[in-house]
Amino acid sequence: MGALVVADRRQATLWFLAFLGLVLFSSFLEPALRPTRDVPLLVQTILFVMNIGGVSTVAFVLLSYFVGQKKKLRDLERAYLEQELSMARDIQQALLPKGLPQLEDWKISHHYQPAKEVGGDFYDFLELEDGRLGLVVGDATGHGMPAALVMATARSMLRAVAQAYNSPGEILRRTNDPLVMDIPPNMFVTCFYAILDPKSGRLLYANAGHDLPYLNRSGNDAEELRARGMPLGLMPGMSYEEGEVSLSEGNCVLFYSDGLVEAHNPKGEMFGFPRLRALVADHGEERSLGDLLLEQLYSFTGEGWEQEDDITLLTLRRSAARS
Repeated sequence: MGALVVADRRQATLWFLAFLGLVLFSSFLEPALRPTRDVPLLVQTILFVMNIGGVSTVAFVLLSYFVGQKKKLRDLERAYLEQELSMARDIQQALLPKGLPQLEDWKISHHYQPAKEVGGDFYDFLELEDGRLGLVVGDATGHGMPAALVMATARSMLRAVAQAYNSPGEILRRTNDPLVMDIPPNMFVTCFYAILDPKSGRLLYANAGHDLPYLNRSGNDAEELRARGMPLGLMPGMSYEEGEVSLSEGNCVLFYSDGLVEAHNPKGEMFGFPRLRALVADHGEERSLGDLLLEQLYSFTGEGWEQEDDITLLTLRRSAARS
């Protein structure tokens, strides 16, 4: 891209020098010949045209060239940026899980929808010892390229720490401290990390300032999975409270990012936590909870909705045991 810009500027310089030479030639030559009565009328006419019409014509041509070159440069820059964003999107997609974990008597589903080409939301699954499964849902502040870079950094740190410790709170604590040093001071990452024991149904979790997941226990209620903790990357030396819940047959947990609850309809109303909690309470037993929530979201926002933030949905459901 830089080489093309330099080449175009060099060519424009040559055009300008040629034009300047033409003007100087006509300016010096015409007065020198004007006093000579023997100069043919044709030559005098040519000189006159060069001084009056020729200069104006060349100036117009040169101006048109510069305008065309500027448009060409804008098109090249736009194409270059689109190519860079496409590459960034491919890299980010490669960081996300290639598939969903297949656990006996468990069903996991997800939906990931960035607001731009790249986003700050992320989710992950970590295969741990003894058949346990780590589940991660996170959100870096903002969206676009800066959020995507912070997201990739946080994801890499968390994956490295998660293999060495069995405590979700300790994992978040050890992820937080180096992240404070590696990301800009005005950015942070919210993150909910849980460890599932598929055999017993025990879910141990910790929360770094992320939106609270909802648990439906096969009834018309949705309880929040609460645990206190500051977002990652804000301040060093933070500790993270742990929570624990036992999931039985038919129980369903919804993990999500704020792009869902902070979506607005044409009236400026927000989708909101109360609406989401009520939907989980009423429809938590349905196997397609994620699809139902998206349908409700699109119905709420209406046609022509411009997505404001990244949206991530992750559902964990314990199905009936096989006989």
